[in-house]
Amino acid sequence: MIVFITGGAKNGKSSFAQDLAVKLARGGKRYYIATMIPCDEEDRERIRRHIADRDGLGFETVECGRDIGSCLLQAEPQGSFLLDSVTALLMNELYPDPATWALDPTAPERCEKGLLELCGRVANLVLVSDYIYSDAAKYDAQTETFRKGLARLDRAIARIADTVIEVSAGNLILLKGVLPQ
Repeated sequence: MIVFITGGAKNGKSSFAQDLAVKLARGGKRYYIATMIPCDEEDRERIRRHIADRDGLGFETVECGRDIGSCLLQAEPQGSFLLDSVTALLMNELYPDPATWALDPTAPERCEKGLLELCGRVANLVLVSDYIYSDAAKYDAQTETFRKGLARLDRAIARIADTVIEVSAGNLILLKGVLPQ
């Protein structure tokens, strides 16, 4: 089962996704695909919070900030996977060298291909993404490339997902499919 969860920052997406991935595992293997490559202390603190939140839930962490398909070299495809987050994955692929911030315009296409392949190879996958592309503001070209790239990835995942859920202020909005039991 493929479940796609989207919503604004700090709305409860990750906690909900963790609980759902545990439920989908039905006692089997659980993998947390950690995509964030920390750049500063704020990132490191966020990672520490996420690790503490999943303490005791039985997740094996697989660090995979780029080339998402390679995560299966460290995990069994019949397990239950939680990928948090599509947003961080795209950022890592768009800017492979944070020292230069040189944008790789092929990143959205590459990420889409990798994510769709991953979706097709695993038994259960919960993907988390941030809903950041709906305002009407005009941004610089690099930010627009990121926003459009993330919208592209989210649309591609939502198309093939069995269930699509938006989390808003802790409330679940079912957009497609049914909530897994």
